[in-house]
Amino acid sequence: MTLSSMTGFARTQGQWENYSWVWEIRSVNGRGLDIRCRIPSGFEAMDQTVRGHLKKHIARGSLNVNLQMHRESEEVQVKVNQVALDQLVAIVVETSSNNHLPQPDISNLMSVRDLVQIIEGEEDENFRKARDKAIEESFLEAIAALKENRLSEGAATSEMLQKIIIDIEASVAEATKVAAGQPNLIRDRFMDKVNALLDDNKGLDPDRIAQEVTILATKADVKEEMDRLVAHIDAARKLLVEKEPVGRKLDFLSQEFNREANTLCSKSSDIALTQIGLSLKASIDQLKEQVQNIE
Repeated sequence: MTLSSMTGFARTQGQWENYSWVWEIRSVNGRGLDIRCRIPSGFEAMDQTVRGHLKKHIARGSLNVNLQMHRESEEVQVKVNQVALDQLVAIVVETSSNNHLPQPDISNLMSVRDLVQIIEGEEDENFRKARDKAIEESFLEAIAALKENRLSEGAATSEMLQKIIIDIEASVAEATKVAAGQPNLIRDRFMDKVNALLDDNKGLDPDRIAQEVTILATKADVKEEMDRLVAHIDAARKLLVEKEPVGRKLDFLSQEFNREANTLCSKSSDIALTQIGLSLKASIDQLKEQVQNIE
């Protein structure tokens, strides 16, 4: 099972009787599941249907759904309110004669609101239910296409994440080797400072020197950080093959990676270890950037 990206696009077309339509779904990154719908007038009930299906199939992402409808009407009738028209004509003729005005054009009268009605073929309840069912099935096809597109994007992201984890693992292994020499380095530096301050350090208690070196070495010990980083690497690899959405977990794990890398750099007593820590942080930043797109 590959990872699913939050970025994707799908477009499907459908037709039923004298109706045709186009579904479009655009998906981008989001903290949760945010759905925005543009549904034509007369099909408002489809909004809840759309949201219900998306919540079942999509866990995260900002989704924009657009439905475009077209109807080819075969039965169109023009209905004129003849009684109202006759009354209106009589009023206009009388008014024009009384005021010596020209007679108005009939087209102007026909534009009066509700005087002329365009009546399309009527649709009963069964017709509308069958039509809406066809539209809904077409939308499910769009969801399937969107999920496939997001999986394709997720597969590419998964490959990048695996390479980044390999880089992190290499940095951790190198840091572990360098960190093993830190106690001796700390001891040598401590003795150099003692020798610089005292002409003769033979009078110093060796146990006291060992105690001070031990304290400094303990403060600089990064074994716990290394162990946690190794555990995080193992956890990340397991998440990459999970069947459920893991974007939030990977995001949290990347923060834990970063916390351990910061501690490593702060405890470092060696330039080489600091450089490895900085390289490690760079890889972790890449990890954080990529997981932002994972569902």
